[in-house]
Amino acid sequence: MSVMNIREAINQTLHEAMERDPSVILLGEDVAGGAGTAGGQEAIGGIWGTSTGLIGKFGPDRVIDTPISESAIVGAAAGAALAGMRPVAELMFADFIGVCGDQLINQIAKFRYMFGGEARCPVVVRLIYGAGMNAAAQHSQAFYNLLTAIPGLKVAMPTTPADAKGLLNEALHGDDPVMFFEHKALYGKKGEVPDGVHRVPFGHARMVREGGDVTIVAFGRMVSFAEKAADKLAEEGIGCDIIDPRTTSPLDEEAILDSVEQTGRLVVVDECPPRCGLAADVTAMVAQKAFTSLDAPPECVTAPHTPVPFSPELERAYVPGPPAIEAAVRRTLDWG
Repeated sequence: MSVMNIREAINQTLHEAMERDPSVILLGEDVAGGAGTAGGQEAIGGIWGTSTGLIGKFGPDRVIDTPISESAIVGAAAGAALAGMRPVAELMFADFIGVCGDQLINQIAKFRYMFGGEARCPVVVRLIYGAGMNAAAQHSQAFYNLLTAIPGLKVAMPTTPADAKGLLNEALHGDDPVMFFEHKALYGKKGEVPDGVHRVPFGHARMVREGGDVTIVAFGRMVSFAEKAADKLAEEGIGCDIIDPRTTSPLDEEAILDSVEQTGRLVVVDECPPRCGLAADVTAMVAQKAFTSLDAPPECVTAPHTPVPFSPELERAYVPGPPAIEAAVRRTLDWG
């Protein structure tokens, strides 16, 4: 085991995958590093520092800086995948999936289905998302719910360094397109990471902790907030199961239902706005499949139905936090 943060885990995984498989390429805006800055190409490694060292080791034919055109990045990745490559396309901000919507939704997601299984499109699209860094309304959104809704796309959301490596390796070994969501506020989170080719299968949730009184299902950055809320509630003798689904498509429904059948209470924590988000999706699934196990109505803790504010004070109010999770847990316990 090595200790590293999520940024380092992703960088290590890309290094190892490109060493192992010459068909793996990386393309995106500024992924080559700091060309034009005082430190040269290796100075930055992309604005998020996840591609440091790749250009020097693998060269510009495999680490490809692109124009500022998300539609070109994803379209080129799709074509390369159909031609036998394993491209990793980085979208600096997930907010711009709108301009490559046709490539993602109408092309990549449907190739295998429309060609009767004869075509495969092993694209990994890395999407940097989320609020909490005062990046304003066009650079802070959580759009994983939109792509989770599209049949043909797999969606992964690592919340630990070990899962960042394990899920990215799993994506790079598969033959299906994977939307890999990286929360910008989690890049510095540290933890132990297995050495070698560590893989985490899609559709297998992580049981973060077991408590027994209430089930909390949390997505992305919300997992750490759920842990803080559970620490506070534990001081009062309230125990929480916390489930990190890891992937939203496929979703580990069995892990969620098993926990709810034991606790009888559900709180879902989602950074998306409330309408058509994952909180609503998971709540509906539990209501349909485990209704008789519920001792209280499920609670959804989400962002409000509004754009992400630029003001730091307003952004703090926008992002669901531990106090809101604690309050939701108490409502389920006080119900009836």
